[in-house]
Amino acid sequence: MPRKSLPSFDDLPLDKSGPPGNAWGLWGERNELGMLNLITPDTVKSAIAEIKHGIRISLDLPLDTPSHPAFDRQRFHHEILNKAPMTMNDDAIAINTQSSTQWDGFRHYGYQRTKQFYGGRVQSDFGPGSSTLGIDQFAQTGGITGRGVLLDWYSWSKKNNIHLSPFQTGAVELSQLKTIIAEEKIELRPADILFIRVGFTAEYRSLTEEARMGFPDRQPGGLLGLEANRDSLRWLWENQFAAIASDAAGFERGPATGPYNEPDVSIHQWCLAGWGMPLGELFDLDELAAKCRELGKWTFFLSSVPLKIPGGVASPANAVAIL
Repeated sequence: MPRKSLPSFDDLPLDKSGPPGNAWGLWGERNELGMLNLITPDTVKSAIAEIKHGIRISLDLPLDTPSHPAFDRQRFHHEILNKAPMTMNDDAIAINTQSSTQWDGFRHYGYQRTKQFYGGRVQSDFGPGSSTLGIDQFAQTGGITGRGVLLDWYSWSKKNNIHLSPFQTGAVELSQLKTIIAEEKIELRPADILFIRVGFTAEYRSLTEEARMGFPDRQPGGLLGLEANRDSLRWLWENQFAAIASDAAGFERGPATGPYNEPDVSIHQWCLAGWGMPLGELFDLDELAAKCRELGKWTFFLSSVPLKIPGGVASPANAVAIL
């Protein structure tokens, strides 16, 4: 399948009757994969060349981490079901699919003013039995699989005497990411899956149990993440990423509705609802960053297959990086 030429950023929105920045109709009127359409057999075959050492690194946190999720999300529950008198066990779990490492699907976040999701769908499209925009569509086509790229902003920031807490609102600047790309001689390619490490998991691991319990109510609050402005969005679009992810609990500077953002400009709105670009959060990137630095190689083969939750909003990532 030949690569599709994307419209320029300045041509957005494509659906002029829709909200700002949308690319609705780019892949067909009822398409449910969005930018994942960029992952073709050719891009997957090309990504196999990233495997040089056969080193496999899991990118998922345990399902019970964070122990006390933010945004009032349900905590992980696990129960062993002993089948006595047989020597046998089953088990059952209850989770919020966004309480640990996850991909946000296209049912998660819409344009807040127009109340529309990707492709112009609305909340009533997600009634009982509806599969519209379900995250299971990602798995049906083989998951989020291809060439991954890691930008280790956290290590770079420490080296450059920049001290921002990942547990407070703050901006990872686009200019800083471009500096990292230049210093590490990283080549970006269409259909890449972008990962940005801001240090959330590294610093979460150092918290006391008391601090973890109080994490959802910490003051000051907010999250460190990519600055959400038109320059950042232009960069994401023009690099034609298939998906983007971070180790933080929100990819962009949070809260996304903060006063530092224009009401109609947020990465959650434009990427999820506008372009169909999956957002990943709470990825465990610490071991991967250490190994990439050791090898001097910041690209890898990524296999990430979300659960087939019919009509699901989000899913654990089930992600492995192979170098």
